[in-house]
Amino acid sequence: MTLPRPVLPGTAYMVTRRCTQGQCLLRPDRATNNAFLYCLGVAAQRNPVDLINFVQMSNHLHDDLYDRLGNAPAFYEDFHKLLAKCMNVLRGRWENFFSSAQVCVVRLETRDALIDKIVYVATNPVKDHLVERVDDWPGASGYRALLSGEPLHATRPKHFFAKDGTMPAEVTLHLTIPPELGDRAEILAEVQRRVAAVEEEAARERARTGKRVVGRYAVLRKSWRDSPKGPERRRGLRPTIAARSLWARLEAIQRKRDFVEAYRWARQAMLAGKPIPFPPGTYWLRRFVGVDVAPFEKN
Repeated sequence: MTLPRPVLPGTAYMVTRRCTQGQCLLRPDRATNNAFLYCLGVAAQRNPVDLINFVQMSNHLHDDLYDRLGNAPAFYEDFHKLLAKCMNVLRGRWENFFSSAQVCVVRLETRDALIDKIVYVATNPVKDHLVERVDDWPGASGYRALLSGEPLHATRPKHFFAKDGTMPAEVTLHLTIPPELGDRAEILAEVQRRVAAVEEEAARERARTGKRVVGRYAVLRKSWRDSPKGPERRRGLRPTIAARSLWARLEAIQRKRDFVEAYRWARQAMLAGKPIPFPPGTYWLRRFVGVDVAPFEKN
């Protein structure tokens, strides 16, 4: 059993989910890109969050979001379920689509951490030497839409959703930097600078080692049944907090420890038949069991 983690309104996250066995089940193509955008947009509408950035890699996905209302788990649960079912039909398969490992959710504690993760998501294909530039990646990506402010559109996938069903015929995604996280223009200027720096560093590394990019056409030709060659790194650290500042990181760790301790006391009291309110941020027991939760007081 994993430790409980607080889900509080007004929090930024980076979410990562990997395909089962590392297979390239999300390999870019027109139908996959459209399904990814459609399921992402529908989930964001049904479970309101502010989408900041995302990328659809061949065997995993990343998205940055701002959880204004404290319902991020409902959002990515809905998104991942919709996408898994839709893609399994497209690929003609039945087994689990995503890895059975827990979804990786990293809380972004500072402005620098937010910028780091926006850049990380945008440059994922570049750092893996799949393409030379962020704009060369053929999969769904939110980077250009985030910079331009222009919406993204997707249509209802015909291979899965019924034409006369309740799902919308089209969805529109708006990517944004919420004002609570800082000045949009300043953040995006720093993001652009760091993205360019990552592209230049990757080019220098290839020049130094003789390595070549895979290229967008090779990515598109790859079988969705393929998996990365070589052993996959396992049993490594799975961070749940991102903060460059040592003090911000220590404060976040202490807040998490305080939450876990208060949660344990409340759970013991509930089991003893003498319930007390659970700490703010309690999510699962509040949503599915209806326990009392102490009100959240934002600093």
